[in-house]
Amino acid sequence: MDLQDLLPTDIDWWQLLLALLVALATWIISRFARRGTTALLRRAPGISTAVGTATAQFVGYAILLLGFGIALALLGANVQPLLAIVVILGIVAILVLRGVADNFAAGVLLQARQTVRIGDEIVVEALDSVIAGTVTELNARAVILHTVDGRTLHIPNARLLSDPVVNDSTRGARRSEVEVRVRRDGTTGIDGVLGPLVDAARTAEGVHRHEGVRALVVSVSGDRLIARLQFWHHPLHGALVSAAVVVAVFDALGGLGTTGTVTSVPAPPPLVPSDAV
Repeated sequence: MDLQDLLPTDIDWWQLLLALLVALATWIISRFARRGTTALLRRAPGISTAVGTATAQFVGYAILLLGFGIALALLGANVQPLLAIVVILGIVAILVLRGVADNFAAGVLLQARQTVRIGDEIVVEALDSVIAGTVTELNARAVILHTVDGRTLHIPNARLLSDPVVNDSTRGARRSEVEVRVRRDGTTGIDGVLGPLVDAARTAEGVHRHEGVRALVVSVSGDRLIARLQFWHHPLHGALVSAAVVVAVFDALGGLGTTGTVTSVPAPPPLVPSDAV
């Protein structure tokens, strides 16, 4: 198909002038529309610069394409073959860029709703496991996480929108717990054992003071006590604070004159009770 097949042979000068004016006006409008879209999206909460730039470019190109079609129509051109080509290219682009479009739309929704923000610690299911990481970047395609073991994970935006996501940073605090197994001598009551352990956990570095530390008895016998100490801390400092609580509670066991074990990963209950702690 040649351009001569689209344009008629008899074009008046006023038609050509009007088409040029439409093309010039379209170019000017597209520039102002792009700038206006960028300025508007900058004021919208949660919209990143990358998403705003991509949206503004799409608006500008759409206006240019519309103005080009209007200019050809003013010249009396047969735009049906051109429209057919545009429709075919649009269908091909939709099929090829379907995943990109889905992630782009999901990225706009995630940032508008502020489901996750930069600096949040989230937990997602990926690579056949549950992975926790800190959000370092939000772009038009993916959410980038940095894990505690030094890995960088790119999660597609559509995945976060469709799958469950645990955000540990929403409340500004997170609860953890350690398990304590203490040997009892039969003379000290349960409160006498748990009281010093709770006080020790409360004084550990990083433990929030206003939420308080809670002790839950899991199992008790004549010579053994199993309890869990629950405490609150900064959502990104779980491992460090748990380690500090383990050390503080273990030192408190020495002050009680008894032996026991303290772990931040509670062990499963034994199938057969044993006398050893």
